Amino acid sequence: METPILNHVLIQLQAALERDDLVGAANIIEALHPPDQAELFAELDEEDQVALLPRLDPADSADILEELDDEDAAELVAALPTATAIRIVDEMEPDEAADLLGDLEPEHARAVLAGLDDPDEIHPLLLHPDDSAGGLMTSEYLALRRRMTAAEALEAIHDWQPDKETSYYLYVVDRDLHLCGVVNMRQLIVAAPQAILMDIMNVEVISVPAGTDQEECARLMARYDLETLPVVDEHHTLLGVITIDDVIDVLEEEATEDIQRLGGAEPLEGSYLSTGVLTITRKRISWLLLLFITESLTGTVLRHFENELHSAVALAFFVPLLIGTGGNAGSQTTSTVIRALAVGDIGLRDAWGAFWHELRTGTLLGLCMGVVAYIRALSWGTGQSLALTVSIAIFAIVVWANTLGSLLPLLAAKFKIDPTVVSGPAMSTLVDATGLFIYFTIAGIILGL
Repeated sequence: METPILNHVLIQLQAALERDDLVGAANIIEALHPPDQAELFAELDEEDQVALLPRLDPADSADILEELDDEDAAELVAALPTATAIRIVDEMEPDEAADLLGDLEPEHARAVLAGLDDPDEIHPLLLHPDDSAGGLMTSEYLALRRRMTAAEALEAIHDWQPDKETSYYLYVVDRDLHLCGVVNMRQLIVAAPQAILMDIMNVEVISVPAGTDQEECARLMARYDLETLPVVDEHHTLLGVITIDDVIDVLEEEATEDIQRLGGAEPLEGSYLSTGVLTITRKRISWLLLLFITESLTGTVLRHFENELHSAVALAFFVPLLIGTGGNAGSQTTSTVIRALAVGDIGLRDAWGAFWHELRTGTLLGLCMGVVAYIRALSWGTGQSLALTVSIAIFAIVVWANTLGSLLPLLAAKFKIDPTVVSGPAMSTLVDATGLFIYFTIAGIILGL
């Protein structure tokens, strides 16, 4: 729990449940804001959740399900009687309800969908993947006709009684529902009552096809400071609207996935503690095995230069220093380049620019590290030849790691692979083996081994 107040409320809630006082427990939950409701609810045992959810006001239950992780929400609804699930799902936003139904067993999802007051509002959303614009959009929006007057538009808004997801911006369509413009509330309020929308609307509307990836939608909304993003089909017919709160969820989800991949693991589908040990093991083992096999290249390189190590045992003293520095330099570069890719600072066309940028950066970093390494090697009592070997090797390894780190994420992106795959442990492992090869090759030249 994040705050002492919520900790105190949780204690009260658990005490009420221990007394089987479901009414009192429901009152405690209903007095909180939806995010706090969901956080407290997630702390309860599944048995208590199933018992408590039907006792809450359906609107509060819907808010809780919308705040929970998709898998947790689906498991909870699956444990409820169908009639109870229908009553709660009916209160959810259409896009959230569609996501939830998509995670249920098909038979259960069909039963819930059939019992809803307005299934036609949700059914079209089920046709699109969850991670696309079509899966992210809501079908609950108001489309104004372009020949409406400002007074008629305001009356339509009043009659519609917009909910919490309604935006400051409203979209204008023609009689065939083709998207043709956008107006904001201020324009409608200050315009003359008889002003025609087609005369005051902005015709330059940013929209996306239904199949657009959710990350691209989030990037567009962040780039152009959009509160909503209209979704259209191939005929430019308005299908739905993506709202900013859904995009925030997408950004959090994508950032979580990237961070988990940066650590060398497949992303988890649910929350950490709710994910089973076997599932977490499965998500990590493949990368651990791959990195283990790749790391064995380091041993292969050491065996290849076994005679050189016997001839100059002192070479081994600097192996951890060299491969550690190379791995760190490579990780610094990949994390910077991956972030630049994610926010749109660079693209595939900038591969040469990124390479040249990191080549110069690596050269400066390598020179600094080379000087320090030379002094450090001398302080350990080694000869000048070995100190020079270590100095030149660390310079070469840093330059190599930086240039490699600049190109690998871009190469991964070119082949439609998540760039985070080549970061962190993967980068360090690759630089370890190649760095040792560079080190012993330089040692062979300078020391004559």
